[in-house]
Amino acid sequence: MIKKILVSQPKPTSEKSPYFDIEREYGVELVFRPFIRVEGLTAKEFRQQKVNLLSFTAVVFTSRHAIDNYFKLAKEMRVTIPETMKYFCVTETIALYIQKYVQYRKRKVFFGTTGKIVDLVPQMVKHKSEKYLVPMSDIHNNSVQELLTSKKLEFKECVMYRTVSDDFTTEEVDQFDYDMLLFFSPAGLNALTKNFPNFEQGDIKIGAFGPATAKEVAEKGLRLDLKAPTPEFPSMTGALANFLKNNL
Repeated sequence: MIKKILVSQPKPTSEKSPYFDIEREYGVELVFRPFIRVEGLTAKEFRQQKVNLLSFTAVVFTSRHAIDNYFKLAKEMRVTIPETMKYFCVTETIALYIQKYVQYRKRKVFFGTTGKIVDLVPQMVKHKSEKYLVPMSDIHNNSVQELLTSKKLEFKECVMYRTVSDDFTTEEVDQFDYDMLLFFSPAGLNALTKNFPNFEQGDIKIGAFGPATAKEVAEKGLRLDLKAPTPEFPSMTGALANFLKNNL
């Protein structure tokens, strides 16, 4: 019987979140508790990469974390970002977030529509003379590098923030009594095994969002009970509702 589900993400800020509909409809308790958190590099750590922020004429932002840490590092290193800097963001939401640091209307900001960098690249190609800086997490693959290289763009990737385990307190460990765990990244599963080195799945159901997360479940010798997205259920909430419908 599934009664208590741990969702390894922050609690939704909107009361209209489908997660709350699931709670009401299926009589389950959802506990939102991230397993990971993002931590910015210090100026000293960043300098080891020998990256000069002023050597670039454009920045590519794939997340709000990238924006926060770009401007934080610039401030720490006493670097004044010029008015002429161009910003290329994977979504309009991320582009609008830049307003937290600069006056949006005075800057040249470009954004994609899908959240995937491949759909932002055509706009970058139109500005082929720019020198692009691409802030990244410490955990990333080579897909962006390969894509930008294939388009003959001048760019450099750099690490500005890292993903670390958001450790559980002793009390949280003692009260770990969930019937189901939902994960959204391989890093979340790594945090699980770090906090619970003797974790035994038993009857606990595990759900994973994305192929990389599902692969990590298997590599840790755990059983995957719920996989998302699927053609029928592109969201975790849709997949979860369907799972509960068939398993309660």
